[in-house]
Amino acid sequence: MKKINFISLLLIALSSFAQEAPVSTTYDPHHLFSPMFYNATGTISRSASGEPNVDYWQNKADYKIDVLFNDVANTISGTVVISYKNNSPHALPFLWLQLDQNLFSKNSKGMAKLPLDSRSRYGDPNSDFNGGYNIKNVQLNGNKVDYIIDDTRMQIRLAQPVKPGGDVATIKIEYSFALPEYGADRCGILKTKNGKIYSVAQWYPRMCVYDDVEGWNTLPYLGAGEFYLEYGDFDFSITAPSSMLVVAGGELQNANEVLSAKENERLNNARKSDKTVMIRSESDLKKTMADASPERTWKFKLNNARDVSWAASKAFLWDAAKIDLPDGKTALAMSVYPVESAGKNAWARSSEYIKTSLENYSKRWFVYPYPVAVNVASNVGGMEYPGIVFCGSSSVNEDLWGVTDHEFGHTWF
Repeated sequence: MKKINFISLLLIALSSFAQEAPVSTTYDPHHLFSPMFYNATGTISRSASGEPNVDYWQNKADYKIDVLFNDVANTISGTVVISYKNNSPHALPFLWLQLDQNLFSKNSKGMAKLPLDSRSRYGDPNSDFNGGYNIKNVQLNGNKVDYIIDDTRMQIRLAQPVKPGGDVATIKIEYSFALPEYGADRCGILKTKNGKIYSVAQWYPRMCVYDDVEGWNTLPYLGAGEFYLEYGDFDFSITAPSSMLVVAGGELQNANEVLSAKENERLNNARKSDKTVMIRSESDLKKTMADASPERTWKFKLNNARDVSWAASKAFLWDAAKIDLPDGKTALAMSVYPVESAGKNAWARSSEYIKTSLENYSKRWFVYPYPVAVNVASNVGGMEYPGIVFCGSSSVNEDLWGVTDHEFGHTWF
């Protein structure tokens, strides 16, 4: 038998391959590896690299929110007033808002899509919970206005467009909703032996972004997603039972009204301390302020942020420490958690972890931009919002460090 060497075999194989008909494919490497949303040639508002150009603009949304929290029905109700400034060069004949809580209606698109896992609708396929916003009244500049709601989106139709170049439209909405126990790993309710911990996010109607790339960004909220939001200033108040401690991503404005004298003293000490200061200990949980009112109103502010979130519980232990920033300013690291999560290898080190993480990132990149950094022990596995994060209450040791550092790291990344 005649021997065939390796080169001959290779030539035969290549010849055979070349004679076959080409395979039909829809693969387009130019489309797959395109620079995504960047314009190939750039515009007056955005350069070809995606960076702001000489006429770059952003619209602005300021929020005044006042809500009442009912811990019996697990409901939040109140009003949001949005001052929306149109800095774009376009007249806007309608406005779009996000209604993220509508995800938790049984008829939502997200309910049809999400699997029943930790980021599902409720975490329980047998739950009879049916959530979503109850919108009671919508006004524009003091007058009732036409609107339509489509799943997690609302469109407000205007008689006169919002003018370009700085015109402001004022939207007022009365609303309510029931907080889900498992809110797609973004918000929720954790049961502890001293009471429930409420982690509250996506809790008010929010403006959709109108930008120079896509115009209105109106993708529906389907659950396991992140958030693209306009920046603005937030002035918000939460009225809750007097037994509850409320924390938020904003700076508390009325500490003298809602905290005891001892808690105020400890809080002020924490603002100056590199070591963690206990503000509300286990022995403090059963003590309440001498207050004839069954409720207290907590007032917060946060400027130049894209969102705000908060948490409330009568089961919270509370500690804090000072964060030293490179520009000479300071912020306040705070942690709230149930007694089940306490311990030197667990949440008692949370504020230390926050301080270490934010001081490190602030030196490496830009300075931490918010007045507080709050870590909430919750049934949310890990989620970040400006100035506040929700992390799993059972996290300990390096797992707690990892999730804390990760979620606050989203401030930069």
